Amino acid sequence: MTPILFLDRDGTLIEEPSDFQIDAYEKIRFVKDVVPALLKLRDTGYQFVIVSNQDGLGSESYPRALFDGPNNLMLQVFESQGIVFRDVLVDCSWPSDNAPTRKPAIGLVVPYLQDRGIDWSRSAMVGDRDTDIAFADNLRIRGFKLRSAQFGGDWDWPGIAHELADAPRRAVVERNT
Repeated sequence: MTPILFLDRDGTLIEEPSDFQIDAYEKIRFVKDVVPALLKLRDTGYQFVIVSNQDGLGSESYPRALFDGPNNLMLQVFESQGIVFRDVLVDCSWPSDNAPTRKPAIGLVVPYLQDRGIDWSRSAMVGDRDTDIAFADNLRIRGFKLRSAQFGGDWDWPGIAHELADAPRRAVVERNT
């Protein structure tokens, strides 16, 4: 069985710009340590699925062409480093639409819920916002909130890779005297 690492895109794989839109090539900046962490996870059997909310993508204010070029370049850079994504799932709705496909809802990943080859006990979600963690909760998988100046969080990429790939054991010793 294969574990899946669901990944937010902006703020998780690539840095979130001040205007919250990666609509130009020069805005692409990879998050620190993301490549070595994903390589470590790949080598322990993880597959990767991007799940991203892109407010109003395809609208007049955010044309699809402004998204596609930088997104394709990001995917090509990852692939050149040995990181391939099983799927790239993008919700284009606005928050006010309350679409069932918009995180934290799980509509985009319904086909994965029917895949009996997924190891859900090892699968996880990494994101930079509370909606990403709520998405993980809705899937009943572990969620990691990546530390960022904009949204807080407790994890960095080396810590996430260690936690998932090395699966450190923990014990509590209690002494009653």
